Amino acid sequence: MNKWMPDVRLLVAGEHGLVIEFDPDISPAINRMVQQLAGLLNSSLLPGVIEVVPTYRTVMVYFDPLVITRQELSGFISQMLCEMNPQSSQPTEAKTVYVPVCYGGVLGPDLEYVARYTRLTAAEVIGIHTATPYLVYMLGFTPGFPYLGGLAEQLAVPRQEKPRAKVPAGSVGIGGSQTGLYPVESPGEWWLIGRTPVKAFNPKSSRPFLFSPGDYLQFYTITVEEYFAIRREVAAGTYVPRICQGSESDE
Repeated sequence: MNKWMPDVRLLVAGEHGLVIEFDPDISPAINRMVQQLAGLLNSSLLPGVIEVVPTYRTVMVYFDPLVITRQELSGFISQMLCEMNPQSSQPTEAKTVYVPVCYGGVLGPDLEYVARYTRLTAAEVIGIHTATPYLVYMLGFTPGFPYLGGLAEQLAVPRQEKPRAKVPAGSVGIGGSQTGLYPVESPGEWWLIGRTPVKAFNPKSSRPFLFSPGDYLQFYTITVEEYFAIRREVAAGTYVPRICQGSESDE
């Protein structure tokens, strides 16, 4: 096994699953290794591999045991792990997606609560929330829902005890020590501080997800007028989000 990764484990997950577990801790460095291995597996086009699912600190591989045995798959993955360089820079395909957000008011009904809880002003909450890019560790819960890392400790707020039955698509919220946005309408227990008019998930598109694991999200504030102007562009299919290669932050 690669000397840089002594704790990697290959775990059985039913008849069709194999889990590669990198570390018990969650960190950007561990997640970069997760994304690196997921990329290698996807590009290798191994016969019998059905799907590769990266998470915070593991990679789940679904495979067809009639095409490739668990032992064969484990051998291929072990070889990949030996060749990986976890100290390399972040993948060149990683990007920063800039997400416009209208904070407060009817679009962010919980902003004032978050400000009171954290003993900050609403303006300070917005300033801190938009100050740094957030690493997309993984997608899940609903299509395109980003699990983000990097929320400032000052903004941590316990989740609501009773989830809302419906959180509007585009809502940006804080729950515990995490922040993120809801790509589709769904139940949710996070405190809603704003909303973006940008679609993070579009099932009609050839590329349905606006961002991928390993990317970064950078929130920035817009006015109510700008929110509705962008929403009209999104509806017309003319809106082009700002996307830059790489990230200004390595967390």
